[in-house]
Amino acid sequence: MPKIITPYKESLLSKKEQVAQMFDTISENYDGLNRIISFGIDVKWRKKVLQIVTQSNPKTILDIATGTGDLAILMAKTNAEKIIGLDISPGMLEVGIKKIANKNLANKIEMIIGDSEKMPFEDNTFDAITVAFGVRNFENLEKGLTEILRVLKPNGVFVILETSNPTKFPFKQGYVFYTKNILPLIGRIFSKDDVAYGYLSESASVFPFGEALNNILRKIGFINVVDRPQTFGVATIYSASKK
Repeated sequence: MPKIITPYKESLLSKKEQVAQMFDTISENYDGLNRIISFGIDVKWRKKVLQIVTQSNPKTILDIATGTGDLAILMAKTNAEKIIGLDISPGMLEVGIKKIANKNLANKIEMIIGDSEKMPFEDNTFDAITVAFGVRNFENLEKGLTEILRVLKPNGVFVILETSNPTKFPFKQGYVFYTKNILPLIGRIFSKDDVAYGYLSESASVFPFGEALNNILRKIGFINVVDRPQTFGVATIYSASKK
């Protein structure tokens, strides 16, 4: 299992509480910083997730670690009748609710606060489940993935978009330099919270990716597991389904 990264040193809070606190702190600047940090490429990655989900023609979609709702809002382009965004950060959800209202999607998208490792849903509830840049923040990865499998319907699709580490020269070296030096600097300048962006960088560097995460998904019970590296391997889209 990946080690737990502590964003705020010497804290007695659990990882979940620390992550919620951290994202509350940066919620107002999160969307803009995402565009800056990824040079806007994260928008393209989310559109690829949309393409995968759309192929299954889901009626119900759950977006876990929805944050400010970027992916949940994008899922409104499917024929889904109901989309739920789940997150542990009230601050992020507040921003997302405003965005949804501005796009007149409140009748289709519901944002709720909740724990991805103990979700308030019945078994076999959703046709599709997505997580964008959120699984590495799970306190217990296998517990979170098991819970996702539980609420996913048989034959449902599960799609993860997550950072990963390039393995080929010179992208590997450039990525390491960028995430360890530039990313925290951007956080310090634009959000006044270099600790949070230092955490995001470090958590990405130690999180399992590629075949390592594929094997964890298979161990949990997912089938048809596929990974699709994006942009020289700085991110990966994973898709899987349930028997």
